[in-house]
Order: sequence, then structure tokens, then C-alpha cells
Amino acid sequence: MTNDQRTKDHGGYDGFLLLGTLVLMGIGVVMVYSASSVIALKRFGSDIYFFKRQAVYALAAILVLIVCRHVPYAFYRKMAYPILIVAFLLLVALYLPGVGHPVGGARRWLRVLGLSFQPSEFARLALIIYLAYSMSKKQDKIKVFAIGFVPHAIVFGGFGALIVMQPDFGMAAMLALVAWTMLFVGGVRLSYLFAALAGILPIVYYLLIHAGYRLRRLASFLDPWKYESDAGYQIVHSLMAFGSGGVMGAGIGNGYQKLFYLPEPHTDFVFSVLGEELGLVGVCLIMGLYLMILWRGIVVAMKACDLFAIYLAVGLTSALGLQVCVNAGVAMGLLPTKGLTLPFVSYGGTSLLMNAAAIGILMNISARRAA
Repeated sequence: MTNDQRTKDHGGYDGFLLLGTLVLMGIGVVMVYSASSVIALKRFGSDIYFFKRQAVYALAAILVLIVCRHVPYAFYRKMAYPILIVAFLLLVALYLPGVGHPVGGARRWLRVLGLSFQPSEFARLALIIYLAYSMSKKQDKIKVFAIGFVPHAIVFGGFGALIVMQPDFGMAAMLALVAWTMLFVGGVRLSYLFAALAGILPIVYYLLIHAGYRLRRLASFLDPWKYESDAGYQIVHSLMAFGSGGVMGAGIGNGYQKLFYLPEPHTDFVFSVLGEELGLVGVCLIMGLYLMILWRGIVVAMKACDLFAIYLAVGLTSALGLQVCVNAGVAMGLLPTKGLTLPFVSYGGTSLLMNAAAIGILMNISARRAA
């Protein structure tokens, strides 16, 4: 099949993708309220402050999902470079005086009409679209170093550098894994890909030794109890939350670690609150829903009509899967602490909207068959 093969939308929504996404969003709204009510009451005088915002984000995400479901995926092939340029300019804008909105010493947010927007989330989607387009166009020469590897590495390098400067090492690392996965699936020579990994290691080492907080995070990951009052504080209380939850959990709203023990329990560590309040049963339910979405994403990629659709589905699915693995891994002490949200469940508008867009695009690929 070629990139120019005509396709027809056969209508309908992919039931597995839709069900998994909507159930996760519903669980997310409930868990955001449970995890944030006490914090919201103290900060804003209303226990439903974050709940109301998350409910609005969820409704907006459903609208985005519907729109992306009905936009032919071929549109993104035509718009790959404009989308990439917009994403790059948004990342650059973070460093302009008065434009980037610093939070906690990091420049990750833009303020637009009173709303916060995280450009790195959009940059992830833009990079996936660009790689899918570029690899499908260059498929005949994908194993040539100067064609199949160098241009893609340069584009990723530019995006990665801007994101590391924010600083957001976790997002940069995830983008690197997504790009590596897509290039691997696309047929780029393994020698180039493994050489790239080897070349990144000195950069990672430099970033570690020149940022004390990263070294402390690594040390606390190896032995969190030794640093339980400092760098290991989050991991220790996250593990305590899972331990307290047991099999059936303490019940929604009855968690203890969210009461000013776990920092920002409604964002990065909402999975810990879920583990405490819903127990092993709730954790298995959540992971089962993610596995259903990821399985369906792989099926969509395997049945796609052309190379662009295949690579796009692979990129979107791998990005979602990696984000779930990183967030859950951090919460359970299996990975060093990273600031990545749990898709569809954690509080946050940008992440929710971008992940909903990804599901909508997957649905469009799923619905299109050869004409």
C-alpha cells in the first residue's frame, strides 16, 4: 500500500478506545476531587476548585476527541511542517520575557487569556506527526544515514534541548524513547539507533552531575528510606499509600497520604492516592483499561491503510504507553521521580486535551479503510 492510497471513513467510533478513554476520564474526575479537596480548601477556600476545572477539562477533551475522530488523518500529513514549526515557536516563547510563566523555578507554561498551556505536550504530538510523515516519505531510503537518521535526529535534538532547558528532563527522555521507537519501527538501522543511545549517555551524565536535585532524586530512588525526610519523601509516602490500600482500598475519600503528606497528590501522584483508596483491585482496573487502549492502538497500527497511518498510530500508542509506565513506575518506586502525569486521570488540562486528541486520531485511523 502507498501513502496516496484512497481511503474511506466507514463511520462509527472504536468501542475499545472510546470506552477505555471515557471510563478513565470519569475515574480521573472523581480521583482529582478526592485527592485535591483538602488542598483546594486550604489554598482557594473551596474544596471543589480543582474538581470543577478538571470536569471542564474533561468535557473539552471529549469535544477534542470527537473533532479529531472526524478529521481525516491525511490532514496531519499535509500539515506536518506547519504543526512542527508552531510547536517549536511555542517552546521558544517560554524563554521570552513576560511570555513564559515560571512555576517552581521551571519555565514550562504559557499564559493565554488567563489559561495555562504546556507547550511540551503539544510538542510531543507535533514530533510524532513529523516523524510519521518524514519516515513514510523517505521509506525507500530510510536505511541511509543522511536521510533516514540525521534529519530526524536534528529535529528531535532541537526540541529536546528546548525542553531540557525548562528544565523538564522527564519529558525530554520520554520524547527520546518515542522517537527511538518510531525510528526502530520505521526501519532505521539499529547501528545508528544504538550509536545514538551511546551518544546521549555523556549528555545525561553531564545533566546529572550539574543538577544537584537530579542526583538527590537518583540517590533517593536507590534507597528512599535513607532520604525519607528529604529527596525520598515523595517515594516513601507513595509506597505507604499503596501499602495502606491493601487489596480493596480504604474507600474513595478515605485516603490518608493526600492530607499534606504527598506533595501535589492530584497531579503526579494521583496513582498513589488511587492505590490507597481503591486498593489492588482499583490499580488492576486502571491498568487493565490502559492495556485495552494500548492493545487497540497496536491493532489499529497493524491494520492501517498506509505507512503514514502506521507510523502515526505507533507513535501515539507508544507515547501513551510510556507515559503510563513512567508515572506508575515513579509512584511505585520503580523509577526515579519524574514530573509526568497519569493520562486521563491526573489533574491538568494540556495533558488531558493532547491525549484526547491522540485517541481521536487513532479512532480516525481505525475507521478508515481502503476505498
